[in-house]
Amino acid sequence: MNCYFRTFSEEGTLSLGRALGRALTPGMTILLSGDLGTGKTVLARGIGDTLGVSRVRSPSFTLVNEYVTRKCTVVHADLYRLEPGETAELGLEDYLDEGGSGKKCLLLVEWPERWATPPEEDVLRVAIEAEDETKRGFLFSSQGERADAALRALRVSLADDPMTEKPL
Repeated sequence: MNCYFRTFSEEGTLSLGRALGRALTPGMTILLSGDLGTGKTVLARGIGDTLGVSRVRSPSFTLVNEYVTRKCTVVHADLYRLEPGETAELGLEDYLDEGGSGKKCLLLVEWPERWATPPEEDVLRVAIEAEDETKRGFLFSSQGERADAALRALRVSLADDPMTEKPL
């Protein structure tokens, strides 16, 4: 399933992230693609706001930040500084089912094109494009039942949101 949204400010991108955060369930992976400065971390910050994370920080230098919330552990990874072969050392796959314990994380990954083996189920891909200084386009595509359900819920929750535009 695919869906497209447009925001016109950083606050609009935060609002989109907050709506997305309400639609997500633990065990999902959100892959955030886009050039530098397009708003990947801003969108992640909005997701974190909804889940109770007071301040999502860019993991550009630490590579992975973990935030424990009441709902789940939010894992935010930034692969920008890595080559595709170097991502295996991070063990991102381990976050998907915490070693078979049944404990689920919500995994947010910036620069996923550098991840050699991203998951194929319960994945929401978000391609972000800067249209100008403040306007951003977000193309969402889902893989798996939970990701499809999250995208449907996002569309419903943003139906009347003044901060976003949904092209016909």
